[in-house]
Amino acid sequence: MVDNDTTVEEQKRATFLRDAQCKALQLFEEIEQRLIRPGISEKTLSDEIHELGAKRYGVRTHWHKRVIRSGPNTLLPYAENPPDRIIQPDDILFVDLGPVFEAWEADFGRTFVLGDDPIKKRLRDALQPVWAKVKSLYMEKPDMTGEKLYRIACDVAIEEGWGFGGQIAGHLISLYITKGSTGQMSSRDANGRRRHWILEIHLVD
Repeated sequence: MVDNDTTVEEQKRATFLRDAQCKALQLFEEIEQRLIRPGISEKTLSDEIHELGAKRYGVRTHWHKRVIRSGPNTLLPYAENPPDRIIQPDDILFVDLGPVFEAWEADFGRTFVLGDDPIKKRLRDALQPVWAKVKSLYMEKPDMTGEKLYRIACDVAIEEGWGFGGQIAGHLISLYITKGSTGQMSSRDANGRRRHWILEIHLVD
């Protein structure tokens, strides 16, 4: 049984995390409107995103490296550090950020398509429905393991006509939704607090 103080604390934590998520969404809307374009390098875009986040949202740090991947680089896992690449007029690209708003971390990613390639647009447009379906299947059985949810993410991707491109399907700090993750996702942290997971969907053609 959870006492009232803990409940109030948890509500505050959840509110701060939702606020960070909302700010990240606003940041990404500005990135799409103002910064996504061909003819610049991935590193230049990363630097411009850092400057925008600092000036408009007070973001001074990111809790993981800023990941900007375009074209063939989008197929590489997070841990890779490919050579800088110039974004092309018909590219698909994604941006994955971990901005810290005040003391609260967000982890947010979006895929963008330049040009009119119908397959790239179809992949981009499939991401949100696949994410929502995987989340809904998790919510039916929130005690499942991280490995089970990873298998669900892979299966849903295949059902929708894609491959799953990630070695993980989300995480906490040092806890991952991946093969071999056998702990229950509903388990509490060392302080007895509810965990708030990040769900990540990486589709590939």
